[in-house]
Amino acid sequence: MKIISIATASILLSANLIANDDLQKQIDTLTQELEEVKKKQDYSMKSISDIKKNTMGDNVKLGLEFRNAIDVLEYKDNTTGQKSDNDGLYTSRLYLNMIASPMKGLMFKGKLAIYSVWGAHLYETGSGPIKDWSASSKPSDTVMRLKEGYFVYSTKLGNQPLKISIGRRPASNGFLANMRENEESAGSPLAHITNMEVNGAMIKIDLSRFVEGAYTKLVYGRAHTGDMTNAYGTGNIQPWGPYATTDSEDRSVDFFVMPGDAYNNGQHQVMYQWAHIFNTKGENVSNSATAVDAGTADLFALSYKVSGLSEESEFLENTSLFASAAYSYYDAKDGYILNGSNIGSTSKGHSFWVGANIPDIITKSGKLGVEYNYGSKYWTPMTWAEDTAIGSKIAVRGSAYEAYWNFDLFGVKYLPSQFRYTYAQHNYTPNVNCAGWTPVEKTDITAQNMRFFVTYKY
Repeated sequence: MKIISIATASILLSANLIANDDLQKQIDTLTQELEEVKKKQDYSMKSISDIKKNTMGDNVKLGLEFRNAIDVLEYKDNTTGQKSDNDGLYTSRLYLNMIASPMKGLMFKGKLAIYSVWGAHLYETGSGPIKDWSASSKPSDTVMRLKEGYFVYSTKLGNQPLKISIGRRPASNGFLANMRENEESAGSPLAHITNMEVNGAMIKIDLSRFVEGAYTKLVYGRAHTGDMTNAYGTGNIQPWGPYATTDSEDRSVDFFVMPGDAYNNGQHQVMYQWAHIFNTKGENVSNSATAVDAGTADLFALSYKVSGLSEESEFLENTSLFASAAYSYYDAKDGYILNGSNIGSTSKGHSFWVGANIPDIITKSGKLGVEYNYGSKYWTPMTWAEDTAIGSKIAVRGSAYEAYWNFDLFGVKYLPSQFRYTYAQHNYTPNVNCAGWTPVEKTDITAQNMRFFVTYKY
């Protein structure tokens, strides 16, 4: 029995030694593989470091947004009974976003846009909505255009922080309008009086050391360039004065805008804006020309938003309410008419905009929104980068009602989507373009727009 026990123990000891030897081999193999992985990782990090060293960090980060939308439209003139509609307007919108910071304190941002109607021409050739300040914000052809392109330089003047910027500013879907567009961040100006592409130079003065979240911006820009083609000579005669101003009635239009935050603590936000147009377009009574330096315009807005009504309720904590008031003042020069008012007189308008944004209780981050807009007879803001397919509801001269549901399709944050319904009652001539020369008359026109869109963001 003792011999058998000794033999058994020997067998078990040999098996254990063999197992330990196999285990050691496996450990040695894994160690070697980990060393190879570490070598490759070190090489990759060195390559990335070399790239950053050679480029000095000068690179551009890219992102994209691709949106497909379906709109159902209906217009009705209740005076004449005339109706027009479209039961299926299909559009695609592509944004290519760019951001770079080649050196400390200097940043570039850009956005290229294609916003096309399905089946549209390659190029818009008619008298469609192709203007420099709205071409990338209205659906038309399949041409890629510059929507935003500007740099921002951050510096200090003593203890005063400053930012200096020049280029095409992010001037559409600004404060308050971004919620209905299902966009987290707002553009620079207040959407109540400015919702259009803006080319200009800006200085931002940070005032937060005096009032929480406060700042103001000083912006100078050009909204329209007058006639500069063939300054001298026509036909086969080669012009020798390119880009010079002619005696045409088509003049340049310049503006000054001062938007800012009066107070912003994250929950309560108060914003203001004053915009002055130095040479707005209107009608020259002597020859009925409609693209002239007809006078000046001033627009004012004061907007307030509260985000989170109570921390005791998750529903109220994620609820936002807002209200905004605005005023427009157009002053025609002698011999000119603005908005169809009397020769050389003024036209004053006002507007109110209120809304609520609440959790939908159905999805994780979805929101339901309701909004109401009112505008008086001569209410004329700069909101021609249309916020709906039926025109700018912010610029309505009458009343506009809107409800929408913002949600992430399939719960995926890269697929922000929306259902929206807008109803507008125009009591006066709809403000659909630079209406300085368009007579404002009493109307009874209704417009409706149902929209569904899905966006892919990356």
